Amino acid sequence: MAQADSKVLVLGALAGVAGISLAVVCYHGFKSKRRSSCPGLHLNRTNQQGSGFMLVDGPGVPNGQAEVLERLEALLQCVSELKDEMKALKNALPMLQDQVREELRERRGSPLHRTTPTRRKRPAATIARADGRSSEEAESEGGYMTALTDSDDEKQSSGEQSDEEQPVDKLSVFLERIDCLHQGCESDKKQSLNILLEQREEFGQSSEFLWRLTRAYCDIHDISSTLEEKKTHAEAGKNVGEEAVSLNPTCAESHQWYAIMCGIMAEYDTIQNKIKNGYIFKDHLDKAIELKPEDPMSYYLLGRWCYAVAQLSWIERKVAATLFGDPPSATVEDALKNFLKVEELHPAYSKLNYVFLAKCYKDLGQREKARTMCEAACSMNTVSKEDEEAQKELDLLCPALGF
Repeated sequence: MAQADSKVLVLGALAGVAGISLAVVCYHGFKSKRRSSCPGLHLNRTNQQGSGFMLVDGPGVPNGQAEVLERLEALLQCVSELKDEMKALKNALPMLQDQVREELRERRGSPLHRTTPTRRKRPAATIARADGRSSEEAESEGGYMTALTDSDDEKQSSGEQSDEEQPVDKLSVFLERIDCLHQGCESDKKQSLNILLEQREEFGQSSEFLWRLTRAYCDIHDISSTLEEKKTHAEAGKNVGEEAVSLNPTCAESHQWYAIMCGIMAEYDTIQNKIKNGYIFKDHLDKAIELKPEDPMSYYLLGRWCYAVAQLSWIERKVAATLFGDPPSATVEDALKNFLKVEELHPAYSKLNYVFLAKCYKDLGQREKARTMCEAACSMNTVSKEDEEAQKELDLLCPALGF
């Protein structure tokens, strides 16, 4: 029971008692007058605490008046008993609230209450009410929440559910599986592409899904055996990468893998498209670094681009200037700066990164540093296709450095 309700009940009861007491005072005044006019009538108390009265008739009292007085005596007895009950009620009210709470706790602990199917599960924390009372104080005697508290429950968002009640993100679980397959062997990479193609209709509107599909085409391109297969996978991957960038221009991985596929397509296109893809490659790689500057892979790719541009012949630069007005520009120093950034973000990032560091130092005439990078590359195991490419480069580079 609420404290405010208890106060209202007490005040109402006291007001009623006051009214009855006033009636009793008036009656005693009336009785005194009757005694003076009817000397044969007097009252004799049989209870010293005022719990009852006895009527004694004297001679000369009319029968009608005696009957009225008897009824008044009965009323006075009821009033006296009511006063005692109201006094007891007044004393009991402060403890009534605690008794109701205790009774509700006992009901909750009973087997019947625990198996009630319509009982809604309460949150672990007590919900604060606007008037400062807790939700427990607002419970009714039947053990159910009041309408106000129910509305508070309905406002709880789904994000406030406990961990075991949180729905499983199907896409996140799926992408985690794809990432694991990407790290696996050739058969895992093939399986990854097949699964992605099967789920494209369901998840095709997610950029996180699309850039992984682009990556899968890149993986299959690398392990394909024929030129036709490689070109087919490169074209498909470039198209998916373009779709991923259009869907979400703020996703760094989408820009990164689209740039990679443009670089791959340069191997199968005409000179004009090859140069065009080179410009596209650089633009999207710069965007990927802008969006995610801590990713070492983007700096490695930019280093490769800078090194390739630095090795362009005069004729190739002229063709680029003729076709696009402004030829690409980069130096070996630019390439070295990016490869060193890779090592800064991720030491021993890859065997091939060490190889290109050695190439840059060799071209700049720093042969001792070039040998150090070759040693670092040789210390790493050959695991992937890229590692095999790095080892071939090392086999040519080491003799040239006298290593």
